[in-house]
Amino acid sequence: MTVDIEKALRKAMKTGKVYLGSKRTVKALKKGEVKLVVIASNCPEEIKKKIEGYEIPVVEFKGTNMDLGAVCGKPFSVAALAVIDEGESEILNVKI
Repeated sequence: MTVDIEKALRKAMKTGKVYLGSKRTVKALKKGEVKLVVIASNCPEEIKKKIEGYEIPVVEFKGTNMDLGAVCGKPFSVAALAVIDEGESEILNVKI
């Protein structure tokens, strides 16, 4: 079963708990409350390295940070986001 990441992200934003931004994502990773991380294709290398240091699934979004922000319904760029609670979405079933 393939899951449309954009649709799943929108649903997770509405029905679950998602932290936007690389700083907030890394903070949540340190606390151990993250189920999945989504990074933009142009996410800065140093942030990617920080995130990949944790044993958490990471999905690379096929668009830029501006595209990822738009999918999340935000007027700003989002390099990384952390899914804390998927809500009613299928986001955790996205192929890595």
